[in-house]
Amino acid sequence: MAPIASDAAALLALRCPRCHEGHLFSRPAYHLTKFADMPAACPVCGQAFEPEPGFYFGAMFVSYAFSVAIFAVTTAALYFLAGDPALWVYIVGVGAVATACTPLALRYSRALMLYWFGGVHYQPGRAHRPAPAARA
Repeated sequence: MAPIASDAAALLALRCPRCHEGHLFSRPAYHLTKFADMPAACPVCGQAFEPEPGFYFGAMFVSYAFSVAIFAVTTAALYFLAGDPALWVYIVGVGAVATACTPLALRYSRALMLYWFGGVHYQPGRAHRPAPAARA
């Protein structure tokens, strides 16, 4: 597979910030019990996905911003599309959309944290590491 040339496109595709080929997450987002599982390192280039212990605690703030945006957009959509419904409709609607978007919010908050603060930049020549020697 050819690497993605753009940092923004690689971020949106949730790919490794160094090689733009390896996947940041082990399982798809719809695997509800393990949607947050990340490999320790990129399977293509070997880049560590956790630069230091506790690195992703900062992603909570990014995830909070995503949640506020989800709440605001959902509330505005309900107000304008449903004609200012009853309070319970807002509570159920916002709760349902926020719950459905949780896996994506978590994944993109971690990816943004890694891209912005991980200290890793795209290196096209580092895309493929040599395979480890087979042991007898």
